[in-house]
Amino acid sequence: MTARGPGMTRYIRHAACFCALLLLALLVNATRVQVFQARSHDENPANRRENIARYGLQRGDILVGGRPVTGSRDTGEQLRFERTYKDGPLYAPVTGFASQEYGTTFLEHAEDGVLSGSDPLLTPFPLWNDFTRRRNPGGDVVTTLDRAAQKAAFHGLGGRKGAVAAVEPATGRILALVSSPSYDPAVLSGNDRGVGRSWARLNDDVDRPMLNRAVRQTYPPGSTFKVVTAAAALDAGVITDVDAATDSPAPYTLPGTTTSLTNESDGCADLSLREAFKWSCNTVFAKLGVKVGVGDMTATAHAFGFNDKSLRIPFSVAPSTFDPAVDKAQLALSSIGQFNTRATPLQMAMVAAAVANGGQIRAPYLVERTTTDDGDTVATAGSRPVRQAMLPSTAVRLKELMTQVVTEGTGTNAAIPGATVGGKTGTAQHGVGNSGTPYAWFVSWAQGERDMEPKVAVAVVVEDAAADRGEITGGGVAAPIARAVMKAVLNSKD
Repeated sequence: MTARGPGMTRYIRHAACFCALLLLALLVNATRVQVFQARSHDENPANRRENIARYGLQRGDILVGGRPVTGSRDTGEQLRFERTYKDGPLYAPVTGFASQEYGTTFLEHAEDGVLSGSDPLLTPFPLWNDFTRRRNPGGDVVTTLDRAAQKAAFHGLGGRKGAVAAVEPATGRILALVSSPSYDPAVLSGNDRGVGRSWARLNDDVDRPMLNRAVRQTYPPGSTFKVVTAAAALDAGVITDVDAATDSPAPYTLPGTTTSLTNESDGCADLSLREAFKWSCNTVFAKLGVKVGVGDMTATAHAFGFNDKSLRIPFSVAPSTFDPAVDKAQLALSSIGQFNTRATPLQMAMVAAAVANGGQIRAPYLVERTTTDDGDTVATAGSRPVRQAMLPSTAVRLKELMTQVVTEGTGTNAAIPGATVGGKTGTAQHGVGNSGTPYAWFVSWAQGERDMEPKVAVAVVVEDAAADRGEITGGGVAAPIARAVMKAVLNSKD
């Protein structure tokens, strides 16, 4: 055996130290890349690792009435699982789409953390998952939707352009959210050429089937806004007796102009609030709005939810608007739901719900709870904030007025035997010189004979450009749809 001298030992020690330094440098660099630079590498468009991991597991489901309306299909490809949808067009305004090419929308987007399994609340050891880069199975999203009400709204619209929103007045739970025409989100799920063709076709469609008209489209609310104007007049003391005659000429000359405002029906001059509401007299409500004043009208509209840019359900809702910077003539038109006044169907459902709920509005919401893949609750909707839209005494009067619209006024098509139903019709003018086909509106609420309180509030808008101008009215076109939705909720077993 050859003895090693001191020089050889020194070389070995130096080599060992050098190897140790190289190993340390390697560990430091690995830590830098995998920990400190992980986010930048994850977000690099050239890095497909995140997408491969994301679609390597089945996505959690969105549930309606306890049953999933979504699913996952194993493609066997690198991006393994594609999203599937049951009754896709029916629920598209709620689910949105989850596409490997075009991302996510609506609940698929707002609840993506839970559905994709990336939400740290899905595991008791989130820090460990961060370290191991492990992804949890996707969780589920339980919606507030009433399956029967959703179907009634969808079939009621029958493919016509329009939307329906229904809420539970006492809680704010959204029971139906339908937009028409609709589309099947499944055609966007994968990444083949057909997906690109479907994307181009849907975006080029003049009917805009991917537009969620229930929450992302605002319309002139027309005479349905008279509910807000009546509330403002009663709260401000401008009207103290709903049966007293009003000093309201017909036609009514808009203040500061020579423009005359007329009514759809005769006999509106000096009518009481009760009769003017029943027969939807423009002249009475236009003058009422001017008398209330822009300050109180704006405050009441805001209390109902207009001009609120922060509403989320949990995805964002387009703000409904009431213009506070108007002159008296513009205020008169704004007070009958024209000029710059615009509202989403969800907002008008909230207006009806406020009347039904004693003047209080509960913030609307669409997600009841989220769960892990094995059903353990992750988060719940919890208590919803309350806003007082009008005095309780005003709500009592408006409930009575809305009930009479259905029993003997313009909304008789919404009547349900054995139930108390309140409603308000609307035919909103639009276009240059009001040349466009009017939008048909109906807002309502219903209470079953055995119910302690109203169970549902609904708003329907139909924008049917093919309809004859004389036929499209809130009472004739929109009220039957609202009736079907209300009846479905009152009879629902969900």
